[in-house]
Amino acid sequence: MKTLRTEHLLITGVVQGVGYRWSMVQVAERLEIAGWVRNRRDGSVEAFVRGRPEAIEALVTWARRGPPAARVTEVLRNPAEDDDSVTWGFSERPTV
Repeated sequence: MKTLRTEHLLITGVVQGVGYRWSMVQVAERLEIAGWVRNRRDGSVEAFVRGRPEAIEALVTWARRGPPAARVTEVLRNPAEDDDSVTWGFSERPTV
């Protein structure tokens, strides 16, 4: 049985209007990570991710730089409870 990790990420900096969410979806799908990403009204980007620990580490490494136009200030990571609505795939969710 594979060990999976579930985390909540909060990414700050210039991360909206630069293709951050779309790019994160592409990277997460390549890494076989389930979850979602969305903009927050405060200008940050939030993500819920579940996958193999090494895949999560690779995604966080990417998240610290983001797509070319992004200027990431910080990536806050916290363990998260599993969300039964997330079973597979990675998607963009509406802004909150």
